[in-house]
Amino acid sequence: MKFFLDTANLDEIREAVSIGLLDGVTTNPTLVAKEGAEFKQRVIEICEIVRGPVSAEVTATDTEGMCTQGRELAKLHPWVVVKVPTTKAGLKAGKCLVGDGIKVNCTLVFSASQALLVAKTGATYVSPFLGRLDDISHVGMDLVRDIVTIYRNYGYKTQVLAASLRHPLHIVDAAKAGADVATMPYKVFDQLFKHPLTDKGLDQFLKDWEKAKVQ
Repeated sequence: MKFFLDTANLDEIREAVSIGLLDGVTTNPTLVAKEGAEFKQRVIEICEIVRGPVSAEVTATDTEGMCTQGRELAKLHPWVVVKVPTTKAGLKAGKCLVGDGIKVNCTLVFSASQALLVAKTGATYVSPFLGRLDDISHVGMDLVRDIVTIYRNYGYKTQVLAASLRHPLHIVDAAKAGADVATMPYKVFDQLFKHPLTDKGLDQFLKDWEKAKVQ
């Protein structure tokens, strides 16, 4: 499974890169605005740090506008993946961009039928939003399982990018379901390292080592 951070914070990205476990980044205008940065410049900065896929989202809602924005975003850096919404206009734009040789991430996917359409456009990634489904009493992880099954049935190359992940168990369950990528906030990424028994065991080892040195 590939690990992406869902952020536009450069410090968070640098820290994850320094550990050697970051494969890419997903971002959007909201995350960039939160950092007080200019969108296109921040996308370039992220690409230079990660040197892996960086999803940058269009803001137009019509097909022509999304195609125009997508082409502009793709020119920013070779690592850019254009993120489009999974609407009729968005899928039409995605198909157009794929035809231009541009990698596409179809976002805001909430049903298996939408994911099936995404795969037929040839998009690089499909992004089901799990946490948001959980919020309305639907089991988001069931959607990932359905998508993985459908894609395997037909040999679709579109990668399943599990999004809207809220805690470490989401990551583990997505991995068990066969998702290709998990994108998460830095807080969740950091939580993956932590376990109280690891801390307790290390503390005991160090105490025992100090005793051994004294003898």
